Formats: sequence, structure tokens, C-alpha cells
Amino acid sequence: MKRLKTEFLRRVIGGILLVSLIAIGLSSPMQKYISIPKEITLFEGQEYEVAQFLPVTANVQSNKETMETNQKDDSVSIKAVDHGKDDLVLELAGLPIKKVDVNVLKDFRVMPGGQSIGVKLNTVGVLVVGHHQVQTIEGKVSPGEEAGIKIGDIITEINGKPIEKMADVGPFVQKSGETGKPMNIVIKRESEKVKTKLEPKKDQHENSYKLGLYIRDSAAGIGTMTFYHPETRKYGALGHVISDMDTKKPIVVEDGQIVRSTVTSIEKGANGDPGEKLARFSSDRKVIGNITRNSPYGIFGELHNNDLKNGILDKPMPIALSHQVKEGPAKILTVVENDEVNLFDIEIVSTIPQKFPATKGMVIKVTDPKLLEKTGGIVQGMSGSPIIQDGKVIGAVTHVFVNDPSSGYGVHIEWMLNEAGINIYEESRQKAS
Repeated sequence: MKRLKTEFLRRVIGGILLVSLIAIGLSSPMQKYISIPKEITLFEGQEYEVAQFLPVTANVQSNKETMETNQKDDSVSIKAVDHGKDDLVLELAGLPIKKVDVNVLKDFRVMPGGQSIGVKLNTVGVLVVGHHQVQTIEGKVSPGEEAGIKIGDIITEINGKPIEKMADVGPFVQKSGETGKPMNIVIKRESEKVKTKLEPKKDQHENSYKLGLYIRDSAAGIGTMTFYHPETRKYGALGHVISDMDTKKPIVVEDGQIVRSTVTSIEKGANGDPGEKLARFSSDRKVIGNITRNSPYGIFGELHNNDLKNGILDKPMPIALSHQVKEGPAKILTVVENDEVNLFDIEIVSTIPQKFPATKGMVIKVTDPKLLEKTGGIVQGMSGSPIIQDGKVIGAVTHVFVNDPSSGYGVHIEWMLNEAGINIYEESRQKAS
């Protein structure tokens, strides 16, 4: 009997302790303590409230003067002063309770875009976008299909010679047809290199030799400029990869150009139909920059000069890293008529602080009545429109929700900068080392 009472008492005490621990864990001060990050990254001049409504004090562990602390009765904030790394120790009643690593980056700014741009891409080799039947004496056949060439393949070599454009293919086809010797073809298929033999067949109706393949060596479209970096003239645009309209696969870029474009009309978006900007390349077709990269985060290259302006925000602006973006009001810069850039209101519905690059970091919703009236929300061609929050460039519009054209995704600016070859962390790391 005594043993049962002891066991019962032990269980009661254990239950009380468990409930107490859960209550402490769910208490407001404990939740605030847990929410203090272990690492904070700021740009020079930025301020950050580390602890709010907590009776703590803060000490900087070194004398490098990377930051200043501002202490009040129930809060601690820091101001980034000089780039470098340091540790901030939070204390409660004189006892250290948490160490926060603070990384201060050198002040960094970009010119926001918003301009409508025309995009011209030249592929690596020639892209196979379809098969067709050749009417021969023996009947209909597709030599390319028989050779195992697939839609989306890129023909890079014929008989040991590099292929750069469609015009390079014709002489090889004619010679092979006349001699009866098949062509040695080298194909790029995703990450593979494939070799095959292809023998053209003579078309009865046109009296010419054909491959039974539809091929293309370039692509064109429109989008929106996101940013450019004045010091290097490196830029980013679109916020998503350009895929071939027939193969639906990303276009492997040899080179390309961007030109100014003018929006001529808008096909308004509706549920199930995202709508589209209709635009034409500027009349002078003046090339304003090159394209060196087509990635999941957009297109990238260098501008020929620094005179690309949007007419609204024409001064370099600071950026916000993914963990600094917050839910709430924001704006986008984009063109909906001619070449005039305007600011429109949106809402950041959700944002994910990302440590690694990701194409969908934000969910956004258009709230501006004028933009909703004009476009229905996000339309094709708006991709790349820079997102501005609290005077900082935070990212770009990327995709629209098909069933809700007023909403879509955004990509954080730091991942586009990374793809553009701009390392915002480099100088602080050099100084820290």
C-alpha cells in the first residue's frame, strides 16, 4: 500500500513538473527569447531590434566597432556601423543567456528597373522543336525521328563541324543527300552528349533533301527589367527561366540581346487565363545590353551603359535580404501602357526566409485598383517587375496563379544578384578573415 502511494505521488509531481515546463515554454517571455535569431545579417546603416519586451542587456564581444547597441528598459536594438563580423551577447541579471552572430555587409545598392524590354536569345547549336514526315518514293518517313533525335535536343555538331545557326545545317544536308553518306550528328540532350547518324531523304514534291525535323536557332519575347548594378552594369530581368514555346524546356543560351520595348495593349487576366502584355520592340531596335545567362531566376548580362532610367526611382536603392522581407504592403514598378513605368500597390501575403536560393520565396497579391482594372492582376510580360518595400528592392514578380490572376509568386532579390555574378557577401568575408 505504501509503495502504491509513493508511486502515485511520484506521478503527480511528474505531471506538475511537465505542466510547469510546458507553461514556461508557452509563456510570452520564453517565446520572445526563442524567437531571437542565432545569426543576424545587416547592411551598413541598417538597424535591427534584437529583443523586445525582455529585460536583457547586450554586450559586443570585441572592439571592432561593427555595430552600436541601443538599450532601453525592455528592449535591445543594434545599428550596423562598419562591415565585418562580431558577436552580441545577451545577458539577464548579469548572466549570459544567448549569443547572436552579427554579420554586417558593406552598403550595397542597385538601380530598380520596371522598364519593358524585348528579349532576343540565340541558342547553343540549333534546337529541335518537332518532327515532320518527308514524302519519299518509298513513302512517308521522318529521318530525324528514325535517327533517335528527340524534341528538345540541340544539334551542336555535324561531321565534326560546330553548328551555330540554322543556315549552317543546309549545306551538310544537301551534300549528304547527293553522296548518300549519312551525317555524323552530335546532340546535347540535357546533361548528356549523344552521337547518331542521320541520312536525309529526298522530298518528291519539292525535289530537295530534308531531315524531317523542325529546328530553331533563336527565340524572342518581352519581359521586365528588375535591376542593374551601376558599378558593374550587371543586370537581372524576368525572374524566371525562358523556355522554348514548343519543347517547354529551358533555352540553352549561346548569347542574346535586350532592347527597349513598348507595350501596345493588355489582354486582361481572368480565372484560368493569366492575361498578357502585348508589346513591340522599339522602332530603332537599339540593343541596350547582352544576355549571357538564362537561369531559373531570370536572364542576366551587362548593359552597354548606365543610362537606363525608369523616370520614378532613378537613384540607387538598398536591398533587403530574404529574412528582412516582411508581410504587408509593398509596391511594384512596371509598364502597362507605352513605355511609362508606374508604381502600383501590392501586398506581401507570405515570405520565406531562405538560406539557400529558391525561385518562389514570396506570395504576393495585387491590391492597386488601377492595376486590377487595367490588367486583372499579374499578366505575362510583367515577370521581372521589381518589388519595393520600405524603400528597398526586395525581389521581383515571377509567376501568376492561374486560378487567381491577382496573386502570384515573387523571388527574393539576393538570389537574382547571385545569378548575376554579384557577391554581396564578399567584402565582409575578406575583412573578417
